[in-house]
Amino acid sequence: MNRPIIALDFGRTEEVKHFLDRFSEPLFVKVGMELYLQNGPDIIKEIRAMGHDIFLDLKLYDIPNTVAKAMAGLAGLDVQMTNVHAQGGSVMMQRALEAFKSGNPDGTLIAVTQLTSMGERDVKDEQKSILKLEDSVKHYAGLARAAGLDGVVSSPLEAEMIHAHCGADFLTVTPGIRLQQDAKDDQVRIVTPAAANRLRTDYIVVGRSVTQAEDPVARYRMVKEMWESGDELS
Repeated sequence: MNRPIIALDFGRTEEVKHFLDRFSEPLFVKVGMELYLQNGPDIIKEIRAMGHDIFLDLKLYDIPNTVAKAMAGLAGLDVQMTNVHAQGGSVMMQRALEAFKSGNPDGTLIAVTQLTSMGERDVKDEQKSILKLEDSVKHYAGLARAAGLDGVVSSPLEAEMIHAHCGADFLTVTPGIRLQQDAKDDQVRIVTPAAANRLRTDYIVVGRSVTQAEDPVARYRMVKEMWESGDELS
């Protein structure tokens, strides 16, 4: 069972260090735009020096040449996972993959399908998609698979469908994880860690449920146990 990925929803390096210093075990953490853009590549070096693995979540989305050049730079940062947005198209994803793997052959490159803050109405009314949300996710996952990427970001609710469409070895990395007592915040398509296990997702991404807990270490272990067992804990 893969470790839960903990989203470091902080803005400053000092906050990150204070949080990570509580843990005696190596974590898999997500560095998103807020943290990376305010601190730059140094935050990656700091976290790696502490022994933790990193999912760098920047969702690159631009013309193929621009994304390829950006990804070539990210390939030198020693991150274990990073991503692009599948809506950038097949050529963009292929170029991103070539650039990233050339500098980080063991790294994992995935693509965002639809944000977990998006619902059926958003896809229909805002994106004017002729596809339903689930079919849109399936379509983008298929494009990412054909482009050679390792997997996609999706809601846990789509994990089984993605595996059926793209294969069991195609990774599903799923935010939108909340405990039953947590607020939904800006997420729409959410499940518990235990439910994500039953839905066969490969990685769960958990943020505020752990980072804003009174005892983050105890909460992390609770999330991890739920994720590994598939059982809901009170």
